[in-house]
Amino acid sequence: PDVVTMDVQMPGLDGLGALELIMKDFPTPVVMLSSLTGEDTDTTLKALELGAVDFFLKPKLSESSATSTDRDLAETVKMAAKVPVARLANAMRRIPERQASSSASRPDAPRRFRRANSFKRLVMIASSTGGPRALAEVVPDLPADENTAYLLVQHMPAGFTKSLSERLNLSSQLTVREAADGDRIEAGTALMAPGGFHMDVTKDGEVKLLKTPAMHGVRPAADITMKAVAKIYGPKVVGVVLTGMGSDGRDGAGAIRAAGGKVIAEDESTCAVFGMPRSVIDAGHANVVAPIGKVAREIVKMVGDSSSSGAGAAD
Repeated sequence: PDVVTMDVQMPGLDGLGALELIMKDFPTPVVMLSSLTGEDTDTTLKALELGAVDFFLKPKLSESSATSTDRDLAETVKMAAKVPVARLANAMRRIPERQASSSASRPDAPRRFRRANSFKRLVMIASSTGGPRALAEVVPDLPADENTAYLLVQHMPAGFTKSLSERLNLSSQLTVREAADGDRIEAGTALMAPGGFHMDVTKDGEVKLLKTPAMHGVRPAADITMKAVAKIYGPKVVGVVLTGMGSDGRDGAGAIRAAGGKVIAEDESTCAVFGMPRSVIDAGHANVVAPIGKVAREIVKMVGDSSSSGAGAAD
C-alpha cells in the first residue's frame, strides 16, 4: 500500500507492535489514529519516534463524523503518501544509535541554571510533520550549560506537547518542559510551546501564551516566537527549522537573519516533509543546511562561535 492508517489501540497486536513489524519488514508511510487520552497520547508519540509519519486526532463522539477539530484525514493521508520510503528506512536505521547515545548522555546531576535571562545565546527550534522523531534526535545531543537557553515550537494539538516535552526530558541533558504563561527563559532549559497557544516573549525574557488566531493554519506558530526573539535578542539567536509541511518558520528565520542571528535548516535527505526547511532555504535565510544527525553539532558550533557575545537580555 502507499499509506497505512492504523489505530493506536487494537486488540491482539497493538499499534506499536504492528508499526515495528511494518517498518522492519516493509517500510511504509503510516498515519496513526489517536484519541486525546493519556495512554493514547504517549503511545502515539512513541509511534512517531518509531517511524510513523503523522497522526490524526479522532473526533469525539459528540462531534460530526465528517469533521475534525484539527486536520482533515484525507489531506493527512495524501501528505503521508508523498514521504519517500527510502527516507523512512534511513530513519529506522538511526534509531538504535540514537537510543544508545541518549542513554549514554543522560546526566546524573541536576540540570538547572535558575538565573532567568542570564543566558548568552537563545536557540529557537521549529518543527511540524516528522518533528517528534527529529526532536528526539536533536534535543538529547544538546548540552545543558549556563550560556544557552532553548525554545521549541512543534505543531501539535493540546495535550500532546506536554507528553512530548516529558519524553524529551527523560533522554536529555537539558531540562525540557511545556511552557506555562509567565515562565522565564533559563539557561539549560528548553521550553516547548503548548498545543493551542502561540508562544510570545517579552523583553524581560518572560513567556506569554496567546490564544490569538492561528497562523499558517496552526497554533502554535513558529513565526510568532521567532520574530519575538529576533526583535529582543537579535544576534544572540540561533534559529533552527526542521521537517514540516508548509512555510511556518520562513518569515521568522528571515527576521532572525535580519537581526544578526544565524539559521540552520534541515536537509531534504532526512526530512519527513521538506516544506518548512525548503521555504527557509529558498528564501535565502539559512546559514547552514544539515541532515538531522548533524543538526545538534551545528547548533553547538554556532553557540560556541558566539558564546562571548554578551549577556542574554537586550540592552
